[in-house]
Amino acid sequence: MEWEQFEIWRQNGNEWEMLAFFPDFEVASALARNRSSRMRLIHSIYQDGVVVEQKVLAELGVTRNKIVK
Repeated sequence: MEWEQFEIWRQNGNEWEMLAFFPDFEVASALARNRSSRMRLIHSIYQDGVVVEQKVLAELGVTRNKIVK
């Protein structure tokens, strides 16, 4: 059996943890944009309960390094 889902992952220290998953991109994207911490929106494809492909669609909440002059 194969299925795909859109996952919201949050950075917690040096590790990433999955917060939620949805079959619909629009729902996952809207929820990810409304989070304030560092997030990733990932499209995952599973086959027989195992991840066979993952693609990071967006990384949100990334801070930029300041340039000090």
